[in-house]
Amino acid sequence: MLNRPGTKMCSLSLRHRDGRIKVIGGDNIEALLISPKQLPYKNLEFLQNQGFLVSISNDNDIQVWNLESRCIACCLQWESNITAFSVIDGSHFMYIGDEYGSMSVVDYKVEDGKLLQFPYHISANSICEAAGFPSPSHQPIVGVLPQPCSSGNRVLIAYENGMIVLWDVLEARIVVVKGDKDLHLKDGVVDSPSEVDANLPHLEEKEISALCWASSDGSILAETPSHCLTLVRKQRSSNDRDGQLFIYGGDEMGSEEVLTVLSLEWSPGMETLRCVGRADLTLNGSFADMILLPIAGATAKSHDVALFVLTNPGQLHFYDDASLSVLISQKEKKPSISALGFPTVIPTADPYMTVAKLSLLDGNSSKSLSEMASVMKVGLKPTQAGGTKWPLTGGVPSQLSFTKDKGIERVYIAGYQDGSVRMWDATHPVLSLIFVLEGEVQGIKVAGSSASVTKLDFCFLSLRLAVGNECGLVRVYDFNGTLDDPSFHFITESKHEVHTLPQGKRPQCRAAFCLLNSPIETLKSANHGAKLAVGFGCGRVAVLDLSLLSVLFLTDSISGSSCPVISVIWKAHTYTPCLAESPKPSGSKKTDNPVEELIFILTKDAKVKIIDGGTGNMMISRPMHLKKDLVAISMYVIEGSSSVSGTSTEKEQQQSSQEIAAKNESMQDSDEVGTKSFETKHHSFTETANSGERILDSFLLLCCEDALRLYSTKSVIQGNSKCIRKVKLAKTCCWTTTFKKDKKVCGLVLLYQTGVTEIRSFPDLDLLQESSLMSILRWNLKPNMDKTISSSDNGQIALANGYELVYISLLAGENDFRIPESLPCLHDKVLAAAADAAINFSANQKKKQVQRNDISIL
Repeated sequence: MLNRPGTKMCSLSLRHRDGRIKVIGGDNIEALLISPKQLPYKNLEFLQNQGFLVSISNDNDIQVWNLESRCIACCLQWESNITAFSVIDGSHFMYIGDEYGSMSVVDYKVEDGKLLQFPYHISANSICEAAGFPSPSHQPIVGVLPQPCSSGNRVLIAYENGMIVLWDVLEARIVVVKGDKDLHLKDGVVDSPSEVDANLPHLEEKEISALCWASSDGSILAETPSHCLTLVRKQRSSNDRDGQLFIYGGDEMGSEEVLTVLSLEWSPGMETLRCVGRADLTLNGSFADMILLPIAGATAKSHDVALFVLTNPGQLHFYDDASLSVLISQKEKKPSISALGFPTVIPTADPYMTVAKLSLLDGNSSKSLSEMASVMKVGLKPTQAGGTKWPLTGGVPSQLSFTKDKGIERVYIAGYQDGSVRMWDATHPVLSLIFVLEGEVQGIKVAGSSASVTKLDFCFLSLRLAVGNECGLVRVYDFNGTLDDPSFHFITESKHEVHTLPQGKRPQCRAAFCLLNSPIETLKSANHGAKLAVGFGCGRVAVLDLSLLSVLFLTDSISGSSCPVISVIWKAHTYTPCLAESPKPSGSKKTDNPVEELIFILTKDAKVKIIDGGTGNMMISRPMHLKKDLVAISMYVIEGSSSVSGTSTEKEQQQSSQEIAAKNESMQDSDEVGTKSFETKHHSFTETANSGERILDSFLLLCCEDALRLYSTKSVIQGNSKCIRKVKLAKTCCWTTTFKKDKKVCGLVLLYQTGVTEIRSFPDLDLLQESSLMSILRWNLKPNMDKTISSSDNGQIALANGYELVYISLLAGENDFRIPESLPCLHDKVLAAAADAAINFSANQKKKQVQRNDISIL
């Protein structure tokens, strides 16, 4: 973790162990830089206010990233193992120390886009020769620190054995040399070997694990042996005579994860040093790194800083100056202060995200939702507790993301473990919050309202949102002009209550249905959001009328074993004799009215049933049940006239059609049916009006953990469970989706428990491409991660993992999330120029002070 300080802008960069770098600024500005090499980084530095970031990988590849173009500008493979690295502030020069004790200088030429190694080279032998003592064998450099206020002309070189040298680059001489004992050369310079010989300490058996400058003028150094890790010091007063030293480590193995803060005081002459206080900051998670940043707007007298602590797994905690002051002033043995978490725009861990959905909008719904969002006036910036301002200010937001005349084209909705729901405008890559819906209904006690959200359904035509949770409660929100409607309906199997809610500018829950105490496993709306099918974990299905806010029907268990209902699909159609000729369950009511909707129902044990969406009556006598026990994942009813290729498949399809035709012929004269053949009645409907024809020409795709099966929907309706295409999967599948091109389903995406992904053709189900989350995103598939994966028909997939949200496009021509103008600017040249001017002025003021030639070691 490192910072890019400046007067006007400040950014933070975090390195991952898989070759990724995350850059964080202000105003919801983030960027993820992905290296071609999947290797951890051991060093990371900004070229201050230059718009470049330098990284060093574990294989010693020096990479320079252009923040403006978000790509690698150049690389340089170092021949030896780099053990220390530092950038001279305000320049393109870098110091590099290696395993052989040599220090080199590298310059990044912006005009040429190249890294140039200078002939300037300082070896351990030359240092020892200048100091006048024998050359140590194989002493790696563990630290190179440019001395403050020296413009990079002086650099401190620390060796693994404990030897520390302050080297003047311009004069090519040692200014100070120190060993494992505190050798203090007051106001002196090493001019001859004899002067060093008289004071040379023992240089063995002391390894330096960490070091840092502990004063702003570079006169005090903090360094530690290998048993303790000292990281950084912060000054909180302008007289440079007191401050805090932040330390991690030094305790026994297994001790509590704490960050120790020491309050120090020393005299102006630095002859004495006292520790006047100590406080331990308890960490949330195992320690990874920490850094101090100047707070934007802080003056030279205030010295206000912000402390960032990075803990595993990837949690960023922020402590402001006021919080640290409270920590130090507390007298308790174990004082505690609350950290401010990173203000994530899309929270995934706090609160914990349980389900997500990506939805596209059309013109009318886009306009309506945009108007509602503008009325609500939800701020784009997440607020911190106590009104604390987020200290990072780097980067410039994209103006395209805030264009007022452009409607909302896409929304991302997430449900959480605490029962809350959030919706974002996902039109551009930088998402903006529209609203937060709490689980509890304001002023009304509804049992189970704060339970974990398990399913979401959003109808973009009616702008209705349905939220199901693990207690069987379904909440309904209506965003289309109902902000002023104060009524709330609570519906159960036995009662219907109406309550009045206080009016406000935020959307209110319009209704809540509590029919069964069983988790909601699936939700699906139909008829422009007027009806909602609800699948329960106990295997039952309910259909709700959202216009009248009533329950149309509630079925018995679809599966005899009460297996959860995992998918429901609505298909509208008109009456066809083919459906009338299908076997009817005993006791089903006969109706003369044409069926308007069919509901295809899939249970976890791979049973498929079809019911009348208006009455709940079964359309087939028995569910389609495979002979082999399979675990179902998803089901799709796909309309279209594409034929399945392949000789064997064509034979199966032909045989299946012959069987169906023979069956229809045998039932033709039946008194129970009393209708003409399907072929005769079929032509009595026009092509545009007969949606039943489209259903009969469609396919039913059943996706299971270890198999894919494709059926003719017509044969399934008639009770024939013979598939026309079967694919056995070599790995266990956990998530699937289809995508369209030119408004037709053209492919199927499969995600396996191993993280491997496949793209298969439709309807042939041939393998087209194989990849993995690791190769695309460098992610491992985690438990329940499939529940937060969502997709749209045009091949866009949204995935949440840890603290990251990623969009993947399956179609090369799709460009919704690739608009460069919509991305925030990571480096603003105007602000950088202003910051440079201020920094140069401050540096010139410091240069006027007398340069000290001594160093005190803490």
